[in-house]
Amino acid sequence: MKQLKLILTVAVAAIICSCAANGNTNGAQQANAASETPAAQGSIVYIQLDSLVNQYDMYNDLKSELESKVQAVQEDLTKKGRSFESAVKDFQAKIDKGLLTRSQAEEQQQKLVEREQNLQGLSQQKQMELAEEEAVMMRRVMDAIQTYITKYNQDKGYALILSVPVLAGDPSLNITQDILAGLNEEYIKSKNK
Repeated sequence: MKQLKLILTVAVAAIICSCAANGNTNGAQQANAASETPAAQGSIVYIQLDSLVNQYDMYNDLKSELESKVQAVQEDLTKKGRSFESAVKDFQAKIDKGLLTRSQAEEQQQKLVEREQNLQGLSQQKQMELAEEEAVMMRRVMDAIQTYITKYNQDKGYALILSVPVLAGDPSLNITQDILAGLNEEYIKSKNK
């Protein structure tokens, strides 16, 4: 008897939920209308940080500058590497032709070893410098974003602004494009000063 009551209770609850869902089709229409309006004050909203950063003009300008530096460093290292390879080939040719005494060969070989070590050290130093510049660039970009979002939220009054990857969310709570437009506008103004 208790099992029958439980089954009937579950069935009645299912029917009520089904009727409520069918009768509330305008709820979906209300949700669509809400996605067209900005989130209300006190809402929890989100930004898609990767999209925001990649479309931020400041990031793209700084990234282009860094890429130019990387290319210049690579060209310089390539030039020095070719010069070193040429010196090694010249040394080997002199050895093969017997144009150097043993002491001269040892001395030149030692100089070539030192030159190779200096070239490797320079390469490592430049890599570290570029990695540091990239880290500073990202900190500048993230600081500008954080500063702008803080100021932005003073006007909007959101309870929470998330910046985590969002797999699914109400589009009306996504403020990425609004933040991006404001950031780019502010960046353009600061560039023109």
